Amino acid sequence: MKKITMLDVALEANVSKSTVSQYINKRYDYMSAETKKRIEEAIDQLGYQPNYLARSLKQKKTSTIGVIVANILHSFSTQVIRAVEDYCHEHDFHVIVCNADDDPEKEKKYIEMLRAKQVDGLIVFPTGGNRDLFKQMVDENYPLVFVDRIIEDLAVPSIILDNEKASLLAVEHLLQRNYKRIGIVTTSLIRHLTPRIERVRGYKNALAANGIKVREDYMKSVDVPFMKEAIKEMLQLDEPPNALLAGNDLALIEVLKLVKEEGINVPTELAVVGIDDVSFASLFNPTLTTVAQPAFEMGTDAARMLLKLVKGSSIEDKGNITRYEPLLRGRESS
Repeated sequence: MKKITMLDVALEANVSKSTVSQYINKRYDYMSAETKKRIEEAIDQLGYQPNYLARSLKQKKTSTIGVIVANILHSFSTQVIRAVEDYCHEHDFHVIVCNADDDPEKEKKYIEMLRAKQVDGLIVFPTGGNRDLFKQMVDENYPLVFVDRIIEDLAVPSIILDNEKASLLAVEHLLQRNYKRIGIVTTSLIRHLTPRIERVRGYKNALAANGIKVREDYMKSVDVPFMKEAIKEMLQLDEPPNALLAGNDLALIEVLKLVKEEGINVPTELAVVGIDDVSFASLFNPTLTTVAQPAFEMGTDAARMLLKLVKGSSIEDKGNITRYEPLLRGRESS
């Protein structure tokens, strides 16, 4: 079968080839309704498929962005992805999502692959590695936005929660309910990732501000496979904590697994508060107290910021860090 071309559509619709091109590129502000209808009918009748690759090469734009999340298992990551996709869909951009599994080498391969595919920009939840690669991208003025994490001294616009305040809200909530022995469990701090470091710092500062001594044996930061054992060790202390702050949703799940396995009554024997408002928080028994991030707002703003850079608009301060307010959702687990 003969390949249908834009010229075929133009002849069928009795318009110029450039008019068909304007229609396909949605530049039809001054095009009459009748002309648009004729072109649409011609495209349907002939079965014309635009050559998006050729158009991308000509325009030097693919109308596609990449999103690289550090760990797609985090509920926060999936909510941000959904918000990014929604915003990009409204603005006729496509989204390719990659999961780095908290592995800098995998993150590097995805960056190289996406750039080889000529995506117009990247939204990245950085793993904590690849600083030199990101620095090179900044030097090239490549459109780049960070979410959830910061790489120091890199002029990249960053979208992030006020993590210290998130811990402060959780600790003060527990203190108000007369829980004095408060522990914290987070995923590993080895790579010095922003939210983990800041949430632990916020926890320490909140205790100190309320005159409570910070106990190192009430703090556990380990990889998920070792987390239950670390929590069990904490709860077997001579004077165990009577409340636990889970530093993110993955830590919260491990706390809940242990609570179920050990038959611990929540909140009578152990109060629980998690940072990240997991989808099952209001369905769990007892319902779970959480500190929520405005994930959809953060994802929308990240996409808006990146598309602004892609389209060549300037951002006043590319090194700007935008902090978002956490929200405590008090429920039955504390």
